[in-house]
Amino acid sequence: MAKYKRQKVKHYHRSFYSREMRVKRGIGIAVLVVAVLAAAWFAAPHVLDWATHTWYTVVKDRDLEAESASRAEAAASSAAASSAAASQAASEPEPEEEKPLDGKAITGGSWAELDVTTLTDEAAIRAAARQLKQQGADYALVTLKDAAGTVYYASGVAAAAQSITENPVDAANIAAILREEGIIPAAQLAAFTDPVSVYTDRSMGVHYDGNSLWLDNVSAAKGGKAWMNPFAASAVQYVGDLIEEVQGMGYEQVVLTGVQFPNIITRKQDFGASGGKSREGRAAQLTADIAAWQTRFAGSVTLWVSYPDALCTAATDAIGTTGTSLGMENLLVTSSTALDADSRAALEQAAADAGVQHVVVHDTAAFR
Repeated sequence: MAKYKRQKVKHYHRSFYSREMRVKRGIGIAVLVVAVLAAAWFAAPHVLDWATHTWYTVVKDRDLEAESASRAEAAASSAAASSAAASQAASEPEPEEEKPLDGKAITGGSWAELDVTTLTDEAAIRAAARQLKQQGADYALVTLKDAAGTVYYASGVAAAAQSITENPVDAANIAAILREEGIIPAAQLAAFTDPVSVYTDRSMGVHYDGNSLWLDNVSAAKGGKAWMNPFAASAVQYVGDLIEEVQGMGYEQVVLTGVQFPNIITRKQDFGASGGKSREGRAAQLTADIAAWQTRFAGSVTLWVSYPDALCTAATDAIGTTGTSLGMENLLVTSSTALDADSRAALEQAAADAGVQHVVVHDTAAFR
């Protein structure tokens, strides 16, 4: 009998899903996942709010609604304050920028003199300027060349070579600090009352025999002093050069003193011109000199001519006429005592009648 041989049965793993069904199934699963995530996304804030509210109200025993109202009220108050502040700021005018000091301005304010020999360093200059400011002065007169012929700064003008003091000041620094402190610096220069510079350049002096310098006393040993000659073109040029020099140092206002002839006129004086022998000739020459300086510095320097009140009210040999009648644009009248109202009014009227544009009476005893 033949042996029965068992046949092997083959098993096949076969999917009953078609390809199209599998794709649809995958898409369905993806859509379901997205829907679940979206639902969770939208539900999360509400769940968190509920959980937070439950935590604070149940566990922490806090009144969230009252706190929320308080915060809303505070926010509203802050917004109102900010709005009010903005409205106030808008209504307030912006502060004006401080205008730079006009060094050529004629303000009609008070004048004060500074002792240039004390202005040796910044601290001293600034202290003096602040004192003047507190006293109400607008202008500071800084004498840079006096009637003794001394030049107080290191001048570069050739004719001033023998006139410079042993310890010259820094004139430019003085002017700069005065301006910083709100004071207009004014350089004061003695013009023809100069017994020193004429020895450096003798062409500028008054002579008595064509060569020798005339002295206003019998000899230098007895106090006799030489004088500059207003008829000398070199003398007029020298004064103008000094004006130009100090203007370059920051002095846009310059006051000239000593614009005059010697106080005594004699037959021995030689002015190099016949006009020096008459008052009219001397007055005409001073008028011409002043006009020359005003023309040279028109627009760049506010030029003043200064006389004591005594020389402004009566004609004298020194100027040949009254001090108000020499054609200056700006007249600074000095007085050792305050003029009364009538005297001041008469002086100002005389100056106006002579065509003076600005007249200031400076009490030399003030601000000391």
